[in-house]
Amino acid sequence: MMLASSALFVNCTSDPIAGPEGIAGIDGTDGLDGIDGLDSTADCRACHSKEHRDPIKAEYALSGHATGTSWSYAGTREGCAQCHSNEGFADFQSTGMVLPGSLTGNAITCNGCHNTKDGHRSFDFETDGNDYALRTFAPVTLIVDESITLDATNDSDLFGASNACIACHQPRRSGPVATDGKYLQTSEHWGPHHGPQSTMLQGIEGMNVAGTVAYPAAGTAGHQEGSSCIACHMSEGGHTWEPSTPSSATCTSCHDAKTEVDGYAANIEILAGQLANVVGQKIAEDANGDYQPVFEADGTTPVLVTGIVLENEPKLGLFDIKDAEAAWNYLFLTEDKSKGVHNPEYAKALIQNTIESMQ
Repeated sequence: MMLASSALFVNCTSDPIAGPEGIAGIDGTDGLDGIDGLDSTADCRACHSKEHRDPIKAEYALSGHATGTSWSYAGTREGCAQCHSNEGFADFQSTGMVLPGSLTGNAITCNGCHNTKDGHRSFDFETDGNDYALRTFAPVTLIVDESITLDATNDSDLFGASNACIACHQPRRSGPVATDGKYLQTSEHWGPHHGPQSTMLQGIEGMNVAGTVAYPAAGTAGHQEGSSCIACHMSEGGHTWEPSTPSSATCTSCHDAKTEVDGYAANIEILAGQLANVVGQKIAEDANGDYQPVFEADGTTPVLVTGIVLENEPKLGLFDIKDAEAAWNYLFLTEDKSKGVHNPEYAKALIQNTIESMQ
């Protein structure tokens, strides 16, 4: 009897009889259409696309950086490759030296100036700005004077991107120093070595000979304080680095259109003529490879040379220091290649005072 009751209890609790269905619920409120999210690659594609890069490559192919002939020569030399070799420049900016394997003689390419390995310093372009993965923004300590550091950062160049230009566009040598009132000029490559743009802009490294025109204080040029390398050289030509045209808004927003400093062309020709007529003493290498003055057969009469700079090339010889200083200033002005525009007041003072010193 107990077994039968247990079986009946189990059957009743494990198989209940379903009740009637309840009333159907009310439909919920329809949701709103969602807003499309941002395309996570849109900012990247703005630069990292064939459409964007092809015009840049075409511009760069026209630039002096791409078409120069110094790469195959200077780019294979240890003392030159930091600016004349793609790999050498990258090495020097990363390590402060040029590694032996970087003496390639390869011209600067995109990944010379732009660090494609380490990339951007920030991807929050809206807050931090786009740094274009430029290899360096660091202020530059001058090769010829380690007590001087130049920094191009200003309102026209908030990152200081122009410091990448200064890294190479600076003098490789200092001006002449007298020995007993003379200067022994022994190099056909003498002068600031093609790169005095940054120091001309700053108003330093010329030979500030005495004259009637006052020299402006260093760092006071309008183009140094209110403009920059990239503000002028990338506003129109982009990667050709051709400067803005004189009539462009880049220039005329501050002053009238100018192609050169007033009187520059005439005065530079006057100075060139003076230097062509300079008389010095001929020199020659001795058995030890040192340069010595040359004399006539009597051993006392100097063999003379005429011209300390001829056709823009410095000549070897022993010269009066005032003539060597004038030659330096001429090379400093002409190798700057801006016809005085980088720093008009400093250029005018240098050229006028130098002409006076030669009279």
